[in-house]
Amino acid sequence: MKVVSTFSIAALDPDTESLGIAVQSKFLAVGAVVPWAKAGVGAVATQAMANVNYGPRGLELMANGASAEETVEALTRDDADREHRQIGVVDASGGAATFTGGECFGWAGGGVGENFVAQGNILVGRETVEAMAEAFETATGDFARRLLAALDAGQKAGGDARGRQSAALLVVREGGGYGGDNDREIDLRVDDHPEPIHELLRLRNLHELYFGDTREEVAIEGEVREEVASHLIRLGHLEEGVTDEAALFDALEGYVRIKNFEERERGRGYVDRAVLRFMSEENRG
Repeated sequence: MKVVSTFSIAALDPDTESLGIAVQSKFLAVGAVVPWAKAGVGAVATQAMANVNYGPRGLELMANGASAEETVEALTRDDADREHRQIGVVDASGGAATFTGGECFGWAGGGVGENFVAQGNILVGRETVEAMAEAFETATGDFARRLLAALDAGQKAGGDARGRQSAALLVVREGGGYGGDNDREIDLRVDDHPEPIHELLRLRNLHELYFGDTREEVAIEGEVREEVASHLIRLGHLEEGVTDEAALFDALEGYVRIKNFEERERGRGYVDRAVLRFMSEENRG
């Protein structure tokens, strides 16, 4: 058994039906232990003297119709070490429940709100959990931004009494994964870093650049055509003096895929504005 002393928030976004967990801890690679989620089913955060079986078992229980409260009760009922456990669960209907065993190191506890649950152990104080709840309820932006805002607020309110080491963000949604073939919309982990939340925010910005839902295409004609061509020439993807339209489009297609922007690839003759901005800034020093 491993002591995963940490603070986390698990939540449902009813607008998109996304489920997610954000977590930070003074523990190596917390993202490999605490967060478990499945689209259309629920989310589970297992921590303290973490029982990693709570993750898959909790999701199985909810997939079979158990509520968040029923799931927590079933997981802890026959666990001889439940007094050393902490768990937060949100189901696909937004029901939420948390459990903190009486033997968890203080400060330890949690709270439930509309569509979310926040909890932590070995914290400076209850202020961490309260700050997470308030930030999640009041933050603007998409679901992932709200989860990260809650995590950041928890750290600013005190966080883990032992310090910082790792953090993770997991968001699932039907068809939300790469290519639409799975539910893993966001799965970012900072395994060992002096400022794990700041690093997680940086990774989220990169993820948004490559895979974000915002799409704005522009036709490659006129000034845009000249701009695309000049960038491709400067970056070594098109020979200077080549004016053939097919060659230009081929070069852009190659650039987009080499740079891992295939999720932002537009139809032939069009370019995503985010890709165009990236091209304009690349190698500018």
